[in-house]
Amino acid sequence: MLLGLASATVPALAANAVAPAAATTRTLEVFVRDGCPHCADAKAFLGKLSSTRADLSIVYRPVDRDPAAREALFTLSERAGVWPPGVPTFVIDGRVMVGFDAEQGGSALTALIDDRAPRGDQVETTAFGTLSASRLGLPLFTLALGLIDGFNPCATWVLLFLLSLLVRFRDRRRMALVAGTFVLASGAVYFAFMAAWLNLFLIAGMSTPLRWGLALVALAIGAFNVKDFFAWGHGPSLSIPEAAKPGIYARMRAVMSAEAIGASLVAVAALAVVVNFVEILCTAGLPAVFTAVLAQHDLTPAARYGYLALYIAGYIADDALMVTVAVVALGNRKLTERGGRWLKLASGAVMIALGLAMLLRPEWLS
Repeated sequence: MLLGLASATVPALAANAVAPAAATTRTLEVFVRDGCPHCADAKAFLGKLSSTRADLSIVYRPVDRDPAAREALFTLSERAGVWPPGVPTFVIDGRVMVGFDAEQGGSALTALIDDRAPRGDQVETTAFGTLSASRLGLPLFTLALGLIDGFNPCATWVLLFLLSLLVRFRDRRRMALVAGTFVLASGAVYFAFMAAWLNLFLIAGMSTPLRWGLALVALAIGAFNVKDFFAWGHGPSLSIPEAAKPGIYARMRAVMSAEAIGASLVAVAALAVVVNFVEILCTAGLPAVFTAVLAQHDLTPAARYGYLALYIAGYIADDALMVTVAVVALGNRKLTERGGRWLKLASGAVMIALGLAMLLRPEWLS
């Protein structure tokens, strides 16, 4: 069973997908879900259209509240070759269309109702599914959030401290292998963490209460991070707890004391896993918001995980750059309090902006 339903922006038509029902009246079935901005746009458009189309009966089927509607959508989409299912989905006279674009004034939906083929504005790709002008912003959005997330002070503090220890060996090869393994292992753990977030949102759907809850969490995390800029070390914080730091130091010493390079790599990979779990509250905000946004897009499973990989590429890019600079220069640099405060401020500002967008302008993220 497919894990969830994405909100579709660009209409995709399956002209001969489903055998027409032997009905004497024209019925337009509309599969929708709560919290889908494109569904809301479609309802507003159809509300106006119905006043001029007396022969048209419009039936809304909420897939988030009606299991029968969800199962019917799965069946129709599979038979129509429109996969994965998305909302809103329109079915009339045996023809299926997914998506509604308010900017086009509902022209594609009107063409579907009037049995006219809409003009296409999309390109099918195997890597990222359907690409269109309205969706070209998603890759840049993904990469930008990944880069910003990579500068979180928790992971940066651990990596820079590790590099400051490794530089004492004066061995560029060992330094690159150990630090590079830490970065790659961190990326792998983060990918698994984000995949879990994504599947959670695909299963639950992005209902209005869930969107509001996520927006409030993003605002709270952002507020904590901004607070840390002005009141570092005072009050509640989403940084690595002081009580956890001795254990991290001990694992770093294990990495340094291992004579064989293989043992060092195993130890540093274990360190990366531990650090990612310890810093979970420090880094959970952006991945949660991004995967919630990603779940709303009508993408194939492969495309969704491709975007996760792109996010991770951005996430580890800045770490990889720090490792490269340290290896080339054999430099010794730690994250200062001033640097950590500025990273907190930047991260908090982004979280607050995303939280406000999810709360007030969710269509910007769809």
